Amino acid sequence: MLAGFVALHLLGYAWVIFARRGFIDTPAPQSLIATAYIWSTIVLPLSLLASAAIGVAGGSMALLSKAKRRIAPGPSAQPSPQPPGISRRQALAGMVVGIPAVAQAGAVSRGLAQLNELRESRFDLAFPDLLPSLDGVTIAHVTDTHVGRFTRGPILDAIAARVNAMHPDFVAFTGDLIDYSLEDLPEAIRFLRLLKPRVATAICEGNHDLFSDAQAFRKGVRDAGFPLLRNDSATHALRGSAIQFLGIGWNSRRLADDVANVAALRQPGAFPILLAHHPHAFDPAAAAGLPLTLSGHTHGGQLMLTGEIGAGPALFRYWSGLYRKPGSSLIVSNGAGNWFPLRINAPAEIALITLRTA
Repeated sequence: MLAGFVALHLLGYAWVIFARRGFIDTPAPQSLIATAYIWSTIVLPLSLLASAAIGVAGGSMALLSKAKRRIAPGPSAQPSPQPPGISRRQALAGMVVGIPAVAQAGAVSRGLAQLNELRESRFDLAFPDLLPSLDGVTIAHVTDTHVGRFTRGPILDAIAARVNAMHPDFVAFTGDLIDYSLEDLPEAIRFLRLLKPRVATAICEGNHDLFSDAQAFRKGVRDAGFPLLRNDSATHALRGSAIQFLGIGWNSRRLADDVANVAALRQPGAFPILLAHHPHAFDPAAAAGLPLTLSGHTHGGQLMLTGEIGAGPALFRYWSGLYRKPGSSLIVSNGAGNWFPLRINAPAEIALITLRTA
């Protein structure tokens, strides 16, 4: 049984590696990939920590018991015969092997079920500089679909249907359209074409979009007719006024410079919205006087014990929801798709933002 368990995980790892190198054309079953990812990332490290803790505790108890016998020796006695059955050591060994396997099965099952789950978040944001004619403009914020192993086909269709049911004026997509392979770009483009905002869609790139071939990704999106804003802007007339989307490329080390460059593109009279995959762009955006920033990248922290404890705050200053600074707001979406097949207290989501005049 143990040998089969190990073989299953090795098969999952091998399939992922060979598929990335182009040696295997057939996609691996989702359950196999999920098993490999969850085991190596969550279950195995926790199991090793638990085993180490049990070993330290057991060794400490043995040393303590030995020390007590030395301090207070008693009359020697013959050890009582042990009844037949499982010894404490055997039971402990069984737990060390069995509990991780059960936890793994439960996590994989839950993770695969989550692939079809999607929440809707809604934000009404008031801005003192918003023209009255733009009061009530809506933006569907979609990000991090990671089209690939876990997000494709009917799942993308369902996301698009939920977005369209919001009847947004605009769709803002803030990166990680694909997971890593350009072979998934046609499916991602199909998804973008399913989205039906009243006015337009605006897109910026994310880090996963560039894993395979950055230039080919950018060309593919633009050739399909979608405005990929890479340190560029797009302005759309609406109700006699204008909304201007400012998008920066993926470069987490140049956030301040890139934000400053696109902020210089602001058009008088247009309401500016910054699209930035990394949420830390909010700091220079607020300093530049940009009223609204939309971001993704964090997946809401992905693995969170509570809303404030977990991978999100350990890695990012802003990881999920609405953040404010004087004169500026940031919305970080948890993302609609998945590259990793398990979320804990960080559900996949799409957001609807309604602009209001303060």
